[in-house]
Amino acid sequence: MPTEERTLKDKRIVLGVSGSIAAYKAVELLRLLQKGGAKVRVVMTKSATRLVSPLTFSTLSRYPAVYSMFSHSPKFEIEHISLSDFAELVLVAPATANIIGKIASGIADDLLTTTVMSVNCPVVLAPAMHSQMWENPIVQQNLSKLREHGFHIIEPEEGELASGGVGKGRLASLEKILDYVTEVLNPLLSLRGVKLLVTAGPTREYIDPVRFISNPSTGLMGFTIAEEALKRGADVTVVSGPTHLAPPKGCKFIKVSSAEEMLSAVLEHFEDADCVIAAAAVSDFKPEVRVGEKIKKTGKELAIRLLPTPDILEELGKRKGGKVLVGFAAETENLLENALKKMEKKNLDLIIANLISQEGYGFGSEELFASMIRRGESPLPPKPFPKRELAKLILAELERLLKKDNP
Repeated sequence: MPTEERTLKDKRIVLGVSGSIAAYKAVELLRLLQKGGAKVRVVMTKSATRLVSPLTFSTLSRYPAVYSMFSHSPKFEIEHISLSDFAELVLVAPATANIIGKIASGIADDLLTTTVMSVNCPVVLAPAMHSQMWENPIVQQNLSKLREHGFHIIEPEEGELASGGVGKGRLASLEKILDYVTEVLNPLLSLRGVKLLVTAGPTREYIDPVRFISNPSTGLMGFTIAEEALKRGADVTVVSGPTHLAPPKGCKFIKVSSAEEMLSAVLEHFEDADCVIAAAAVSDFKPEVRVGEKIKKTGKELAIRLLPTPDILEELGKRKGGKVLVGFAAETENLLENALKKMEKKNLDLIIANLISQEGYGFGSEELFASMIRRGESPLPPKPFPKRELAKLILAELERLLKKDNP
């Protein structure tokens, strides 16, 4: 595997500072970025200038800290275009609920939001706000929207807030922000040359033209795995059932509907793959007969005979050869016992045992209540995992397995 140095030396970063009380922490963050070798220019919202003087950032960064859409420099320069040309990465820290909402809605009414809209580089947001604002469903919806569009979110931490209360909303530690930015600017490409096949989303088994058997899977887990693998340089093919999510940028994307369609697409690309991560929630049953016209409601009972759908993972296990095969087990009871049985039956190297009966976790959520089980090792008790964090752990294990097979 490649071992490339991760550094901020000569990296060009635009640091956006919005009007959170945590704005004072951006001063030290600027110094840490500079200490790492980065060249940093600061753009502020007008609210932020009421909390920290632009002169402070200007003095430390050795660039004018700007906050006006109209440059006061005698040299003509369209400020937001100048900043976007400079930036290899935009870091907004702290990011308020207001600035998050503006960016998510495509609003560009000040220099910071206009700069974000004009860049073609990674954008990292480090939110900081009161816990009640953080938990507001509109804020969370905005964050989900930004993640779908490729924005990076460094979640706030739990602790004492400016209000004196305790909760989730504190700006992430400066060390964590620094590490995150360094990682984004220096992808390790540890999966470069690896061909990865990922399945994602639900499948649909139609009863008639308007009704089907399915499940609440959104495809988020599979898409997140694909995104993280692409960052590591993998050649990624995603076979996905119906989902509202945008396909991960840079992957080969194949859209399917039924379990049989997914099996056909997976087998078509299986031989060329080095690894398969089967994160799709495949419907286990289908109607024996699909009716060609909509079934009318008559007030009488309707019986539908169900047949099993193809077991995609079991079929791959039979054909595995030297490939690495990773699966998921979504269970409502006997989590570890059922997952271990599935691992053995389907010849898996790794399985993610996912307890979907745990409230607030599973399909459609940002987190899983899960245990990652390696072949031949005793499983650990399940615990909450943000899906992004779990994706990174799965890929780290994938790297270990590939290295083991190719020392």
